[in-house]
Formats: sequence, structure tokens, C-alpha cells
Amino acid sequence: MTRISIDADRCVGHGRCYSLAPDVFDADEVGHSVLRVEEVSGELEQHAVAGAQNCPEEAITLTS
Repeated sequence: MTRISIDADRCVGHGRCYSLAPDVFDADEVGHSVLRVEEVSGELEQHAVAGAQNCPEEAITLTS
């Protein structure tokens, strides 16, 4: 299992994470990223990695 966290202070709402992985990430009322799930594995883990790698602010952290 991989745990996901988002640094809300770093996120400015580009939306790349929830565009790439809508089953893992969502947007709040102003477009900042929020988590749909906090732990992932398998296919969802691959989606979470893609979202984290495409975050320009590096606001997403994945830990095993």
C-alpha cells in the first residue's frame, strides 16, 4: 500500500493530478487538489504516481 498526502499550502490548483487520476484526486471548491482515497495499491497506485509526477508544485507525496 502507498499512502498519499497533499501539501495544501503548495497546491495552487493546476488540476493535473485530478485530470490524470480522477479516482485518486478531486478538486475542492476553488480547484485545489483533495484526496478521494489516502491509500492505494495496484492500478490506483500507478495513477497516484502519475498525478504526483505531474504536479508542478511537487505538492503530492507518496510513501510506502
